[in-house]
Amino acid sequence: MSAINYDIRKPEMEAEDAPRTGDLENMRPLPRISVHAFCESEQLQQVMDRCANDRRMSKVSLRITSGSTAAAANMFASTPTPNLIILETRANPGNLLAELAPLAAVCDPSTKVVIVGYHNDIGLYRELIRNGISEYMVQPVAMVDVMAAMTAIFVDPDAEPLGRSVAFIGAKGGVGASTIAHNCAFGISNLFSTETILADLDLPYGTANIDFDQDPAQGIAEAVYAPERLDEVFLDRLLTKCSQHLSLLAAPSMLDRAYDFDGQAFLPVLDVLQRSAPVSVLDVPHLWTEWTRSVLSAVDEVVICAAPDLANLRNAKNMLDALRKLRPNDKAPHLILNQVGMPKRPEIGPSEFCEPLETDPIAIIPFDINLFGNAANSGRMISETDPKSPVAETFSQISHIVTGRIALKKAKKGGLLGLLKRK
Repeated sequence: MSAINYDIRKPEMEAEDAPRTGDLENMRPLPRISVHAFCESEQLQQVMDRCANDRRMSKVSLRITSGSTAAAANMFASTPTPNLIILETRANPGNLLAELAPLAAVCDPSTKVVIVGYHNDIGLYRELIRNGISEYMVQPVAMVDVMAAMTAIFVDPDAEPLGRSVAFIGAKGGVGASTIAHNCAFGISNLFSTETILADLDLPYGTANIDFDQDPAQGIAEAVYAPERLDEVFLDRLLTKCSQHLSLLAAPSMLDRAYDFDGQAFLPVLDVLQRSAPVSVLDVPHLWTEWTRSVLSAVDEVVICAAPDLANLRNAKNMLDALRKLRPNDKAPHLILNQVGMPKRPEIGPSEFCEPLETDPIAIIPFDINLFGNAANSGRMISETDPKSPVAETFSQISHIVTGRIALKKAKKGGLLGLLKRK
């Protein structure tokens, strides 16, 4: 057991009533490690269950056992120890080291140990650290505290920060999710002078190359089909420059093969994208497969685009419910209502549409066939075609929201967007 110094938790830092999403948002994903938690209380078991369901733990092999220090020592007497043992104990400070002795005798030297105890004793803390314990936390602990302890042990503090990833997906085909994704990627790169990568994940039918008037020879297909070669240098060769700060990882948009992928196929691409640029925008096709679920589970922000009709309402409701379960410790996906006010089409009003979804839209984009048609046919974005239009301003505000620069405060009745509060 190796020693790492931490400040002891104070009893005031209580309760796991709700995840502190602000703390989680900037937390790096944990690497591929094995963790075994031994819990004496139901409270810690619930905390560890919540950790297991967090997207930042997707690579972690986590096992949870209801048992004591003695149970851990008995188990590891005959089996190899994992990378990390999390151990809850009610032992008194005077007896704790003696209780840990049988476990220390069977622990691999590289195994880290985190103790969750019930005594806020600075002397005990120092003694445990001197004896090779990596961290001592005082009950009650929160999910964020446990994950922060694991991150402090296994994530390099000098590692480059990961870029923000934003996925756009339509509640139904043809609702303009790709157009919105492309305009937002262009807006993020221009408004904030931020290096941005737009990845078109619709390999057979992707339109990003058309919308930006590009004809790249290679793109995302080469990245997905050659994961063993994929790194920042290889990715850079696959990117096409669309503007000063925007690069495109284009789809082949060809039907020369079937594009069948396993559930983890795009996660290496996402990892490299996040290491390569401050912002990555993913244009996800309207599919519900293992690989789209994996991508939507792993990104920082999800944006669902919908048109105001019954099929979109049903699909958006199903997607929101599914994503809330897949991402229990993250903010709910954003919603954008698009193509609102199409002539001669019966529509569901925005308030009636959003009520069963239990969310407010971050934008309501009006139907404007001339503006969007001209932009698409000329291979230009809305802000290039008509920079003074209300729709261009709406895309600007969406870009602020999905990058965390402004937050939706309250729905504004009858307006395109809610009132926005600058961070």
